Amino acid sequence: MDRARPSVLTWFVLGAALLGVSSGGALLQAFDAVPPLLRASWRLQATTVLLLPLALLDWRREGAPWTSAEEARGDAALLVASGVFLALHFGAWTASLDRTTLTHSLLFVTAHPLVVLVGSAVLLALGREIIPPGRRGWAGGLLGLLGASLTLLDVGEATGGQEVTFFGDLLAFLGAVFVVGYLAAGRVLRARWPVFLYAAAVTGLASVLLAAGSGVAEQGAIADHGLVGWTGPTWVVGFLTLAFFAGLVGHTGLNHCLKTMTPLTISITLTMEPVVGSIIGLVAFKTGIPGPATLVGGLVMLAGLLLVVSNPEPDAPDEASLA
Repeated sequence: MDRARPSVLTWFVLGAALLGVSSGGALLQAFDAVPPLLRASWRLQATTVLLLPLALLDWRREGAPWTSAEEARGDAALLVASGVFLALHFGAWTASLDRTTLTHSLLFVTAHPLVVLVGSAVLLALGREIIPPGRRGWAGGLLGLLGASLTLLDVGEATGGQEVTFFGDLLAFLGAVFVVGYLAAGRVLRARWPVFLYAAAVTGLASVLLAAGSGVAEQGAIADHGLVGWTGPTWVVGFLTLAFFAGLVGHTGLNHCLKTMTPLTISITLTMEPVVGSIIGLVAFKTGIPGPATLVGGLVMLAGLLLVVSNPEPDAPDEASLA
């Protein structure tokens, strides 16, 4: 699609959005007194509260995004699928922040381009007609896997009071897998629904699912901290800050930038999240400097991700996969 040339203000918004998105991991890790599933629910509850007024404006301005009962049922099914995957993403990722270092968690949760690459390889092996990743994509995938393997040499090492564990890294990578499912499930809705209406609906649903998951898997968590305990004096400022910067400034800012910037620009910018997020954690929360294997492997991994996301796809539509 044709885009106007990005203004200086748009580049400023992109930088602010990167900072906003990157702050989420450090803040979520800092709130580790709350069990992870409940903490993830609180994060999405707070985001939903901020999104609701904007969603109501979308509804009043544009009305229902479906045009028939059949389309409404289809949208409901897609919304449920998208909400389930978003809940799984945040649940796995937040749990990883309690079981590995911030840098490792951010590296593995942002590895979703590798997940897409592996999925493409599986579909090609099954004989499906898709656009092959190309040499740059395959090279990036191999480089990314090499970098991920190198970072695992630091398993057992502790930085900033947090130890690198294979299980924690696996949880973060599962978060990357689930976010691909979330993006795929919501792709049709994101094309037709106003951004705030879609975001509020799917975020609110995911927060409910995570609260239910906490009630089942985290015995006593809701009794001790409250279903909406983030609204209390101890947590309200922290979780509203998290929702505002990571949710509104971050994701809304990225969606704003897509009006004049290509998805490639956004994707390349987002590969810097592990670097920026680690710096935020180090400066604001003293999370420590990663070990040498993580530093080297992380750089190799990010180089691979850059190759994957910059892989040319001439026949692919010029659309974004951002929620």
